Amino acid sequence: MSNNSFLVVIDPSRDDQPALERAAHLARCTGIPLTLFLSIFDFSYEMTAMLSQDEREAMRNGVLAQRQQWLEQLAAPLIDEGINVAIKVVWHNRPYESIIDYTLENPIDYIIKSTHAHDKVKSVIFTPTDWHLLRKAPVPVLLVKENDWPAQGNIIAAVNVAAEDEQHQELNQRIVENAVKLAKVINANVHLVNGYPGTPVNIAIELPDFDAHAYNQSIKEHHQIRIEQLAKQFEIPETQCHVKEGLAEDVIPELAAELSAELVMLGTVGRSGISAALIGNTAEHVIDSLDCDLVAFKPKDFECPLAK
Repeated sequence: MSNNSFLVVIDPSRDDQPALERAAHLARCTGIPLTLFLSIFDFSYEMTAMLSQDEREAMRNGVLAQRQQWLEQLAAPLIDEGINVAIKVVWHNRPYESIIDYTLENPIDYIIKSTHAHDKVKSVIFTPTDWHLLRKAPVPVLLVKENDWPAQGNIIAAVNVAAEDEQHQELNQRIVENAVKLAKVINANVHLVNGYPGTPVNIAIELPDFDAHAYNQSIKEHHQIRIEQLAKQFEIPETQCHVKEGLAEDVIPELAAELSAELVMLGTVGRSGISAALIGNTAEHVIDSLDCDLVAFKPKDFECPLAK
């Protein structure tokens, strides 16, 4: 973590603000400033034909001023603690675009936002703001649920140790590096997890003499060696390395529940368009299966589609 700022997305639809509580905790631990960000839009103000453009703008400015005052009230207790807090309220009809635009124009370390369960059918047609951020945000995105971060808790770093390409290897390094840094700040333990595919059913059927058990064991041992090599670089004990058979979207939530993890860190490829609707990203599949927070990282060479 650097000394830039945490961008905290405020949810105007709820009284409690889990993202702000989490961000405040991190600010106390790190000294990193907070920027409280609120994107609002009311289509009725744009369609009031009886009012002139100037009158509509005055009404919008009045709403913005009210929200600015509300954020100032949220920020006041934190400022009294000595936390550096800035406020930004914008009028924008696409919240995720306003968040990303601000991130592109300002030095932001993490986007921190509260999350909730997403309707899987509706999500294919109307992409949730959370998913847009996971796919397109140029900085790590921390999605917050209503769980605690107890001392001596567990952080899970989900890695893909089977990948040979430089992009995935760099992403593995960055995920684990950030997990270790955060663990030191909040006094937590880091666990690494990697899922591996089981024996393809068609091979077992077509080749009767094929030893599926030996094949599975060989694949697991290969992943175990790789994950322990990665762990050694960061002085993570081998007992905190977990290699499990299955898809990442199944393995990660299972381990998170088993360890009562407070946070999962993983990488996302930033897939968009039709492939995103049909295939999705691991982070999107995982988030609704977790009872804890999630941080998603992009590859180093990720190009934000909204960058001008």
